Amino acid sequence: MEWRHTNSPVRVKAKWTISTRKVKATVFWDRHGVLLVEFMQQGTTINEATYCATLTKLRRAIQNKRRGLLTFGVLLLHDNARLHSAINTQNLIRSFGWEQTDHPTYSPDLDPSDFHLFRYLKEFLGGKRFDTADEVKKKFKTGYPHRRQTSTT
Repeated sequence: MEWRHTNSPVRVKAKWTISTRKVKATVFWDRHGVLLVEFMQQGTTINEATYCATLTKLRRAIQNKRRGLLTFGVLLLHDNARLHSAINTQNLIRSFGWEQTDHPTYSPDLDPSDFHLFRYLKEFLGGKRFDTADEVKKKFKTGYPHRRQTSTT
């Protein structure tokens, strides 16, 4: 309760709620296109254990989609997230024989995911409505062009 004048507008309180309409995904991609999309269960967050499991799935995806890439070496571009620098994550990356580099604060040489990946994802999913998270996942897995489109001039 609060004291206010009878003509003053009603105060609106904003409530923070967990969105039931969002679908979270981890996406790994290279210059040829998407390698792995890992969808998260509703209400969960990614931690060290789930990230290590995802990296194991990424290794299998590379073996299946980019034969020979593992022998040439894999370089992961990581930011400073806690799960990227965790001991178990670092040990797993070393055991795979992969290298990692930190994402620089600002680098005009590296194109962000916003340009190469999310732009096409927004175009693909834009204007569509889905009733369930499973519909979004199915649409993405069956219809999204997993190859980055480039123009030749």
